[in-house]
Amino acid sequence: HYAMDKAQERSFCPIEHGLGFVGEAWSMLILRNLASGATRFEQLRSALGIAPNILTQRLRALVEAGLVEKRRYSERPPRDEYVLSVAGRDFLPVLYVIGEWARRHHGEADMARLVDDETGRPVEAVVVDRATGHPLSGLKLRVVQAGDPSLGGASSKQ
Repeated sequence: HYAMDKAQERSFCPIEHGLGFVGEAWSMLILRNLASGATRFEQLRSALGIAPNILTQRLRALVEAGLVEKRRYSERPPRDEYVLSVAGRDFLPVLYVIGEWARRHHGEADMARLVDDETGRPVEAVVVDRATGHPLSGLKLRVVQAGDPSLGGASSKQ
């Protein structure tokens, strides 16, 4: 991660910065499984088929990045569970959009679908502009640095 860390120091690009936290597959798959209710180390290891040392490293990084919270559920023997933090829950729509993109463009085989838990209706995940509701895929976009006059006083944290 050293190269990415150095790049983050130079860059104010939010995409590059965000990828520094979750930019590899194991991290995203762990977040997906946590959202599905697998919260214990062995559940995650078994479901993902991931080596214990890699899972330990990725969980530690996700906790340090603030996407996951570690909670003790047993003192004897000491055992922890992992749950999504607010930041982790906020990342889930990104995962859903990645899945929808893969299903649409690389879904040669029957793939799982995202469905509304209450209605059972299939959901097509898209990213929209909060202010207008327009899908980003239909907009001509560019990235501008914080403080750029073209932002017109809009906060860069929105």
